Amino acid sequence: QAHLVESGGGSVQAGGSLRLSCGIFGGSGARNPVGWFRQAPGKEREGVAAIIRGTSEFTFYADSVKGRFTISQDNAENTVYLQMNHLRPEDTAMYYCASPSGPIWRDQWFLPRAYDYWGQGTQVTVSS
Repeated sequence: QAHLVESGGGSVQAGGSLRLSCGIFGGSGARNPVGWFRQAPGKEREGVAAIIRGTSEFTFYADSVKGRFTISQDNAENTVYLQMNHLRPEDTAMYYCASPSGPIWRDQWFLPRAYDYWGQGTQVTVSS
């Protein structure tokens, strides 16, 4: 059983930056992906970025955030980060990190139903 805790959300103006953190406690597997998802009011939860724990060789980004967001991790601290630059009003959402209980296929990395453990979310609000 893994427990994930997000932090770092807040309110910024368009063009600003935020760094989200996801602390991972417990049984998320060492080589499983950790994904960042977001959900805006009235919209479905969508994948933003994902990384394989223990290596930064495999990262994956949604087209809408490529070149602006960077996912990284600190293995010693069991923390995954999401650096968000050049934020836009359309980035406004609740952001969640998540991890599956076991390995999943690459084409599942952005499928919320493939993930078993979720944090409580952290709100990001970008004003124009």
